[in-house]
Amino acid sequence: MKLLASALLACATLAPSLAGAQAFPSKPVTLVVPFAPGGGADVVARVLAQAMQLGQPILVDNKPGAGGTIAASLVAKAPADGHTLLFATAGHAGTKALYPHLTFDPVADFAPVIGIAAAPVVIAVNASSPYKTLQDFVQAARAKPGKLNCAGGGGGATVTNLAFELLKSELKLDITAVPYKGSAPAITALLGGEIDCDSDALAALLPQIQGGKLRALAVTTKRRSSQLPDVPTVAETVLPGMDASAWYGILAPKGTPQPVVDRLQKEFAAAAQQPQVAERVKAVGAEPLHMNAHEFGAFVAAEARRWGGLIQKLGLKAE
Repeated sequence: MKLLASALLACATLAPSLAGAQAFPSKPVTLVVPFAPGGGADVVARVLAQAMQLGQPILVDNKPGAGGTIAASLVAKAPADGHTLLFATAGHAGTKALYPHLTFDPVADFAPVIGIAAAPVVIAVNASSPYKTLQDFVQAARAKPGKLNCAGGGGGATVTNLAFELLKSELKLDITAVPYKGSAPAITALLGGEIDCDSDALAALLPQIQGGKLRALAVTTKRRSSQLPDVPTVAETVLPGMDASAWYGILAPKGTPQPVVDRLQKEFAAAAQQPQVAERVKAVGAEPLHMNAHEFGAFVAAEARRWGGLIQKLGLKAE
């Protein structure tokens, strides 16, 4: 009788969760993107959203600002029913160290769903710039301390910024960091000659590089990009061992029922594997990660330790 009672209690406990999962999605799903339209994260998010087959539309909602924490806070506080998701980027992992007064934990307050893709970080200059190589730029920075400036994609909490900060720290360079709310305004500033360089995801910079308006000096990944095979890595040129990428993945609020997470993981994986989606993602410089919920959760936790440690070591502060 005790066993029967326990079984009945377990069934009663699981029933609401299973019922909710079976009804999911009962309305459009909102995919919150932490940066402005037009950047790498926005491009990949929209390609995926259009390919999803959930039975309900996926609405992309851009919430830029504060290094992605505005978007993350919104999702962390949303109902844990799978209808509000975060399109997380690599900078999400470092927000706890960068913003000590956050009202959420970037790891503990989210349920990992899937790792989607990763793109190299590219250091680029205007095509009319006198700097032809990364070595040229480094030499100029050493000759003119504090005179050169560089944008870092979406701001201090992005890996595009952190990768450049790591480069500056290791090489002891005095280069002014200029914050922007997203990739698009940073690229506009670079094209307009307002800044000397931009450190951003290849997905964001590739069109302007291919169009001849920007010059890529190096990529921060340990291997060259298949999209820019003639562009050397930072490790090849000025800093051996350098390796950083801008990754993308999906997070749900903590407590989202496992059946809902499983359904989302399955559908996002299927969408990412569609030939037209894979081609579009690769065309903007990203490569698939193929990480399930468990793998992505472990990966995000490891990235939080890595970039959080760097932020604390360098004493970086949020703009």
